[in-house]
Amino acid sequence: MGTAGKVIWALTIALFVVYFFIAIRQKKQAEQSFANYAIGGGVLPFYLLFFTHFANIMGVGNFMGHAGSAYVNGLPWLAFILGEQGSKIIFALVFAGMAGKMTYNTFPEMIDDLITRDKVTRAMAGLLASSIMIAWVGGQGKAFGELFGIFTGANPVPIILFFTTMFVIYTTMGGMLSLVWMDLIQGLICVVFGGLFYIFAFSKVDFSFAVLGARLAEVGQGGLFTFAGTDAVSIITKFVTGCVGILVAQIYWQPCFAAKSPGTAKRSMFYGGSVAIIYTMLTALVGLIIMTINQDLDANSAMSWFMLNEMPMFITTMLFVLILAAGMSSADSNLNSAAILIANDLVRPFKTDLDDKQMITLTRALTVVIGILSALGGIYAASIMSLFSRAYSMAGAGLVPLLIIGLLWKEESGVEPTMGKKNSKVTPWGARVGIVVGAVLSQVKALGPNAILIALCASAVAIVVISLVTKNIDNNPKFVSEGNVNPVQKVY
Repeated sequence: MGTAGKVIWALTIALFVVYFFIAIRQKKQAEQSFANYAIGGGVLPFYLLFFTHFANIMGVGNFMGHAGSAYVNGLPWLAFILGEQGSKIIFALVFAGMAGKMTYNTFPEMIDDLITRDKVTRAMAGLLASSIMIAWVGGQGKAFGELFGIFTGANPVPIILFFTTMFVIYTTMGGMLSLVWMDLIQGLICVVFGGLFYIFAFSKVDFSFAVLGARLAEVGQGGLFTFAGTDAVSIITKFVTGCVGILVAQIYWQPCFAAKSPGTAKRSMFYGGSVAIIYTMLTALVGLIIMTINQDLDANSAMSWFMLNEMPMFITTMLFVLILAAGMSSADSNLNSAAILIANDLVRPFKTDLDDKQMITLTRALTVVIGILSALGGIYAASIMSLFSRAYSMAGAGLVPLLIIGLLWKEESGVEPTMGKKNSKVTPWGARVGIVVGAVLSQVKALGPNAILIALCASAVAIVVISLVTKNIDNNPKFVSEGNVNPVQKVY
């Protein structure tokens, strides 16, 4: 192992020591209640949530994955990024303030309380929403495996297993409380080191888009620097896929429920998302810069090759710390969110006698199981971004129509969403059928590149039509939910 490899392992161990220290410090407070473990008690301030939103998206999967995807697809890939990242701004303006008023533990719990009051729908929503989180953790593990494989010569599989194990251990300790303090450190690292990295990377093309385009043309890759000839439907599909997946991602609802006020939720999401858009777009453009230098790489290794071969040792080490910190942030947050989703929405509705201590124990056990599933996904997935996009489209097409129609199609018009009050014309059967139709159609390859658009429309139609047909049908009491077990709206 060379000097770079030794430095990388030393930095990795040092960061893990810091994170374990934070997790141990927060463990006692997190264990006081399930709400503390899941949403930090609903009283977290702006500065913690801002860095959580930013650090979560700058994970190693996105950092490596978006650069690699742009290396292969060129500027059209920016449409996916704009949808994925721009949706945070939409979320901040439309949903964050509403979520900040509430103390739900999960997004499906909110749907259950405000829209459906149906255990089956809640379980289906929890399962789909958790698929995004599981895919994200798997993507982080896969990216770490690729990165360490190139830098240290290690076999990627043991690296994926090692990092996943570390994620599981410190995530189970302090829940949301430990994660937001880790994200503060990781977010600061990303802002400072990321800014320095982009300055160095764009110096390769004299900080000029014109130079970047000219150099791509010189190496026979000028087509990557244009949208000409790109199918408009493909562009729209990339945008919508990125957008709808984010709108139903627990990792964004959870910090809003954890915010101490609606304003805190809205501002932290808006500003964190704005910074994330800029950084992620720049990361994709670095993929094109790499293409001007080496045209014989694959998507997964493009960024790693650039770091190893085109940067001074100091810059490489600095960037590795950035990727390591961001990857840990994204992985632990998603792992925590997935475990909470399954415990809160697949188990708790059918086993209502679980107390807070039992729920925390269950969530920790599920964190281990999900960590194993994520590691397997990271090992066997074809690419980093393939994990993300499949989960985005399936969950988004199944849940976004339910969320929007459920909140807009009201029994009493003009009434704002209030915890403990169901005010939607969507019926349980309408919700169930809509979820299945959207999720299934989004994965039907025969529908072509616009499958996600067809799935969204079909799901919306199914929700409305089935709800009208079944509006007078009584549900099986066995599967009727009583709504949120503790409907306490935040007081300011």
